[in-house]
Amino acid sequence: MIPELGEWVDPGAFEACPAQTSHAACIAPETLVMPADCDGGSLSGLERQGAIYRAELRYESQMAPDRVQAFPGNGGFQFDAAGQPVSVMGNGAHSTSVTDGRFIISSRAPASYGVHERYTFIGCHAQGSRSLTGCVHWCRGGTLRYSGSFRAERMTWREGEPESANLQLLSESFVNMDTPADVYVTHGHAYVVSINRRRLHGGLVVFDVSNPAMPVQRAVVRFPNDEYWNGVWAKDNALYVASGDSGVLVFDLSNPAQPAFIRSHPGNGRIDVHTVFVEGNRLYAMSPSHKQTLIFDVTEPLEPRLLTNFTYPRSKGYPHDAFAYEGRLYVNHLDDGFLIAGLEGETPELLGQYTYPHIFSHANAVGTFNGRTVAFEGGETMGSHVRVLDVTDPANIVKIGEYKLRGLTSVHNMLLVGTRLYVAYYHEGVRVLDVSNPAQPREIAHYNTFRESDPGRGDKLTEGAIGIRVPGDGRIYVVDTSRGLLIFNEP
Repeated sequence: MIPELGEWVDPGAFEACPAQTSHAACIAPETLVMPADCDGGSLSGLERQGAIYRAELRYESQMAPDRVQAFPGNGGFQFDAAGQPVSVMGNGAHSTSVTDGRFIISSRAPASYGVHERYTFIGCHAQGSRSLTGCVHWCRGGTLRYSGSFRAERMTWREGEPESANLQLLSESFVNMDTPADVYVTHGHAYVVSINRRRLHGGLVVFDVSNPAMPVQRAVVRFPNDEYWNGVWAKDNALYVASGDSGVLVFDLSNPAQPAFIRSHPGNGRIDVHTVFVEGNRLYAMSPSHKQTLIFDVTEPLEPRLLTNFTYPRSKGYPHDAFAYEGRLYVNHLDDGFLIAGLEGETPELLGQYTYPHIFSHANAVGTFNGRTVAFEGGETMGSHVRVLDVTDPANIVKIGEYKLRGLTSVHNMLLVGTRLYVAYYHEGVRVLDVSNPAQPREIAHYNTFRESDPGRGDKLTEGAIGIRVPGDGRIYVVDTSRGLLIFNEP
């Protein structure tokens, strides 16, 4: 058993930041007061040309005259080839000043749920050429909501690490959609789904990968007003796509190169599905808005039949992903934690729950090691990493190990194949772990897919390697949010 510290441990203030007025922070950020001990000269050597920085934010809230509560946030900013800010927190830059010993960058004020928001970063001290600390302000509706401090690092590869180790890139295929999100490989084809994160087109792209060194695009599928396709799985000749607008989309793969749409399920057109997973004759579909894990019988793969659902009764979050293994359902329920339910009865019953500070449980994989059931679990927030949990007794889950890289990055998806865990780790690319001793995961291969120069790169946390499949053909299939479909040899 090892301590559970959560995704974020308060590091203390990065800078002593002075109080600011709402007018200065929200309306005229160029007039903000710099901290008294700022060293503007140290910022002159900061790398800016084409750079993308990720930031750990530490907000402070005055809970009482003598008590301040700190809580985390994550952010980012991006510079163009000339070293000028072009993006702040995923939005256009505004009211910037990065010359003459000053570093003030502010986002434009886009409407979020009808209310305008603005973020402003004030640089204060550089720690070398690729990191800095300073102050941050978050305004909403023209009012200063929170202030605090930040540390930021340039998102180059980890110091001293090469592009790859023990993984050979066989091919790279651009996906001409908004943001590729997931892939499934069957019948000699890779099925890549995309979401419309940037308000462009999402959908499905089919690649013939019979020659993994030269994939050939065979089909593009898009539906009007239905373009948030985030997950994909297959069983026999049925392809299942998780649609944010229409539930589970079912396609016939009798001709693998040209999927034929059959229908959507449950069929009422009023449900969203974020991810899908098949185990045996059961299809599991996770619905955020309904906060349910829908369970279908797919004995006849092209005719899913809704059987039941799993609903967490005190839900604050929703089911993001799930994995079924040996009669149990393992659900990543975001803010509610990692849930385990029994599948023996007509309705799944909660057997256990694992939580930790600043939780956002997102993905998992489960297997058996030396007679014990072990789950690998990860979130999707700043600092999210792989936890190793002994879940043999769901009522008494014990953390036995972990694998973590930079605290400014996040894992995304993971797959367990035998004693190897394959991780899509966003900015950290692809990581292959030997987990034959699950308490001590050991990295045996990696490939850094993230490059600042890739077209469409942004400053968000969710950039880089996002989806991964290992179908047993000697290849690893990875989806990167900018580069598209990458195919590697297995180490």
